[in-house]
Amino acid sequence: MIVNCVVYAAGCPIESGSDSVTNIGQHLAHPDRFIWLGLLEPSEELLKQVQGEFGLHDLAIEDAHRAHQRPKLESYGESLFIVLHTAQKVKDRVEFGETHIFIGARYIVTVRHGASLSYQSVRQRCEKAAQEQLARGPGFPLYAVMDFVVDNYLPIVEEFEDELIEVEQTIFKGGYRAETTERIYDLKRDIMALRRATVPLLEISSALTRQTTPMITTETQPYFRDVYDHVVRINEVMDTVREMLNTALQVNLSLITMKQNDVVKKLAGWAGLLGVPTMIASFYGMNFKYMPELEWHYGYPSVISLCTVACIFLYFRLKKADWL
Repeated sequence: MIVNCVVYAAGCPIESGSDSVTNIGQHLAHPDRFIWLGLLEPSEELLKQVQGEFGLHDLAIEDAHRAHQRPKLESYGESLFIVLHTAQKVKDRVEFGETHIFIGARYIVTVRHGASLSYQSVRQRCEKAAQEQLARGPGFPLYAVMDFVVDNYLPIVEEFEDELIEVEQTIFKGGYRAETTERIYDLKRDIMALRRATVPLLEISSALTRQTTPMITTETQPYFRDVYDHVVRINEVMDTVREMLNTALQVNLSLITMKQNDVVKKLAGWAGLLGVPTMIASFYGMNFKYMPELEWHYGYPSVISLCTVACIFLYFRLKKADWL
């Protein structure tokens, strides 16, 4: 599916459409123009057509069609192929998609798969506020797309922080439940998945700040340093949240163990209380003819009194030791 195809000259859009990718070669023949083509889960036939128009590499086209790639930056002659992972929060779960970017001296092609927001707002923002940068070529649209992807990580990371606070409050309020441990593991899994998307961006954005090519000029390089700084910040926050989740998991397990120990102590205390009358009763339950005080008139009340006094004494001693 073709989302849009826009031709720029001197930073201004001069032609746009979403019906076909024909006549691209005519625009590429003009050195002062470049094309921004946006695709959404295109078919293999459409990708082959795009490959023929822009002269893209077979391996890059194959990667863009399969859409199961790690984030990376690859160079194919005079063009670059970049893979980004996008993320969105859908029904309390983080879902991931992919954006594949082909960029050359006079074109940029974005291919979206899976969970990803449209880049139409990015395009409109560039056309309104960055015509001077657009006039320098497709390097600035590449920055705008990368910045948009990275900025969409921030709300998810902030939600991780909020959920961490809720988990901590639940733990220290005495909510020692198995659901808390399960929730911590779910958060850790989502953070690890997001880290797999963000950590490679450090290398990608750093490499783009050092490359001086026809599509990434020296004027555009500082913008990729901004992307790098944002990615560093996101990874630092995720590292902090991950460490705090590890600590929260250990604290939760420790508190659960302490609670179980308290229960065991109470059971042991009550077992000790019941042990005294049980022991005395077991002696008098033996079938022996000659037993002390067996024929005594006050024997039964004395034994009951002895059991009661011993139980009361043990109760207060165990209560003082916080076993009951």
